[in-house]
Amino acid sequence: MIETPDASVPLNPSLPVLIEDEMKRSYLDYAMSVIVGRALPDARDGLKPVHRRILYAMQDLGSTFDKPFKKSARVVGDVIGKYHPHGDSAVYDALVRMAQPWSMRHVLVDGQGNFGSVDGDSPAAMRYTEARMSRLAGELLADIDKDTVDFGPNYDESLKEPKVLPSRFPNLLINGSQGIAVGMATNIPPHNLGETINATIALVANPEIDDDELMQIMPGPDFPTGGFIYGRSGIRSAFSTGRGSVTMRARAEVETNAKTHRQSLIITELPYQVNKANLIENIAHQVRDKKLEGISDLRDESDRDGMRIAIELKKGEIPDVVLNNLYKHTQLQCNFGCNMLALVDGQPKLCGVRELLLHFLDHRRQVVTRRCLFDLAKAEARAHILEGLLIALDHIDEVIRLIRASQTPADAKVGLMDRFGLSDKQAQAILDMRLHRLTGLERDKIKAEYDEIQALIAWLKSILADEKLLMKVIVEELEAVRDRYSDPRRSEIMEETADLSMEDLITEEDMVVTISNEGYIKRNATSLYRAQHRGGKGKTAMTTKDEDFVAQLMVASTHDYLLFFSNRGRVFRKKVYEVPQAGRATRGKALVNLLPVEKDERISATLAIREFDEDHYIVMATKNGVVKKTRLSEYMNIRANGIVAINLDEEDDLIGVLVSNGSQDIMLAASGGKAIRFSEEDVRPMGRSTRGVTGMRLPDNCRVISMTLVSDDATLLAVSENGYGKRTSVSEYNVQKRGGQGVFTLKTGGRNGDMVAALLVQSDDQVMMMTDTGRLVRIRLNGVSIIGRNTQGVKLINCDEGERVIGAVRVDESEEEVAPEVAGDELLEVTAGQEGVSEAATDSVVDTDQTDEETGDIE
Repeated sequence: MIETPDASVPLNPSLPVLIEDEMKRSYLDYAMSVIVGRALPDARDGLKPVHRRILYAMQDLGSTFDKPFKKSARVVGDVIGKYHPHGDSAVYDALVRMAQPWSMRHVLVDGQGNFGSVDGDSPAAMRYTEARMSRLAGELLADIDKDTVDFGPNYDESLKEPKVLPSRFPNLLINGSQGIAVGMATNIPPHNLGETINATIALVANPEIDDDELMQIMPGPDFPTGGFIYGRSGIRSAFSTGRGSVTMRARAEVETNAKTHRQSLIITELPYQVNKANLIENIAHQVRDKKLEGISDLRDESDRDGMRIAIELKKGEIPDVVLNNLYKHTQLQCNFGCNMLALVDGQPKLCGVRELLLHFLDHRRQVVTRRCLFDLAKAEARAHILEGLLIALDHIDEVIRLIRASQTPADAKVGLMDRFGLSDKQAQAILDMRLHRLTGLERDKIKAEYDEIQALIAWLKSILADEKLLMKVIVEELEAVRDRYSDPRRSEIMEETADLSMEDLITEEDMVVTISNEGYIKRNATSLYRAQHRGGKGKTAMTTKDEDFVAQLMVASTHDYLLFFSNRGRVFRKKVYEVPQAGRATRGKALVNLLPVEKDERISATLAIREFDEDHYIVMATKNGVVKKTRLSEYMNIRANGIVAINLDEEDDLIGVLVSNGSQDIMLAASGGKAIRFSEEDVRPMGRSTRGVTGMRLPDNCRVISMTLVSDDATLLAVSENGYGKRTSVSEYNVQKRGGQGVFTLKTGGRNGDMVAALLVQSDDQVMMMTDTGRLVRIRLNGVSIIGRNTQGVKLINCDEGERVIGAVRVDESEEEVAPEVAGDELLEVTAGQEGVSEAATDSVVDTDQTDEETGDIE
């Protein structure tokens, strides 16, 4: 293989070339062609080549704003035939976008026919639509015939086309631009025409003006679709550096239906470039998938009068909360990433707003200067002719005699030049003059025109000689464009404030949170439960499926946190107000749909936390006897997908989680019938991602079934799998060092089987026991005597052959009377680690101690 010679030396096509060298050369040529010739706008007129060629071809075709419309196909044909040798669809798409008022802040093409919609509908074919230049587009091409810009050959060198348009206004900032080149991209937001021109004029008046003063005049982007711009930090960054992220929000209003009294969110303005149809479809999908709550209906009510999306809310929903969720999860709020890259002197350059305005002013200075030179040359040429005509009129008789005496026109021209000292052009103008110009009135007209031309020449020369006068002309032309085309700002800029969190919109009140044994959760206001006397009928806290019941109930504020601990040692966090609010008699929402739990992962404990302080601890226990204590403050920041609460050994599960003050006694109970009591101070605080220490040593085929915080006035209820159990005073359990095997609390084996539950209870408590056949049995504990530790206990329930008890939870009767109408001491308080059961309305519940006449059915 022969080495490639230097790139500057032409290659001999007959010689072989290294493919990497040829790829490098060809790719760079392609990249520069895309960057300069297709994707990036020019900083001077703000147009890409295709847009510039479309507008120039339309002017060349006579399709200006004051002329009839012409078929779009004719315009596209002229563009691709004369100037832009690319596909017709690319040219037509560019023409269509320039005619869409939701894409351009100020349209450059007036379209007639179907030019698409904000829903993303395709425009009609080019043979059906018609177009012409808009009035504003004429300002981009003003004075192009006065040698104000350079022209170059078209693709086949048969015609000339402008390399840039004169542009009387800073189009790049006013209409913005978007494009993806090779290795770079541009994304320039549109701005308000009046504000942009005022900023340009201010920059002319004071070139040293700083960005802050300039931003007072031109505060930020102004999108054609309106809406809100949220915060100023992104605008300020983009203004000064050319890069920044601008947050856009839809404009929404709240309406109340006079008949149904239901509230609706009415969306009237969308963020820039958001497809309305896709947005509505996305909202509908998220409502269906339960990712968005509180929405009952969704309608597109847009018509020729404007945009209107109606989002009907469910009864009792807070509009601001639903809107906040919509902002968070849909394109009703999105970001516009500013990347102000444009061609400056043919090179891509990242520019701030100030720099782009300066480039525009430099361009206008050159355009006005070249226009003045063109007009001056034309005026001087005309003045030269008028001088000759005035000389001829002053000597009209002699001129007529000389012409009559000449044999040919050429002789007459030479005679005039010799006799009166005229130039060739002046002599020819005299010969071409009609006889009616010899009247006195016509002479006065010629003299007036000559004086006018002389004044124009003096004016043009003064402009060319005085930079200040030149800039004054530029400013006057900018003011004329502003006065004719400016309109009010559409996008409202919101002051930079902290994001309004959902919590700020939620009234703080106490809620009853219920979790069923099958993993359904809901919340209700405490006001739904009225205070009752003992023996009242009560109210149903939750309607459950067959063989399900309420396994945990707690009262917490809407601003409290709920920590959900899974059996795999992960912890998730939700605010109480994020738990769906449902009717008293409804089941609620499955936890698996509320939390990002994995397959076969289940929630084993839930805690309600008000503050993550340094004085409290979270204590955890696993089925293999490991305990761990971590400061509550370690759980202040929890990701949406959860964090590790404890590192578990293989085949180990988290079975209990409690909140303690750091100096309480802990009791662990094992399936083998033993329990151990030790001081919490024996367990040193650890970080989150640690394993913990041994709390109880277990023999083979034995596991920890419960963990409780000891209360001296309570008794320990032990329940076996065959339905036997007993109560023992906690004073019989001496405090040991952690890591021991514990002491017997219930004899296992034989008639009892393994111990399946160990609960701290009071005499007036009730207990719900569950069997593996789905039977639920509820008993009062005042009929269960308190006996010693190492005993077999008494029969608590009758189990059928092959049936066994799989668990038991404590029932606090006060939960049937939970949450009186007025706050007070009667409010139910469930301390961390206590589990309560509210009687479920299910036929499988059997009350062995009370009749319906004593308690009444649950409503």
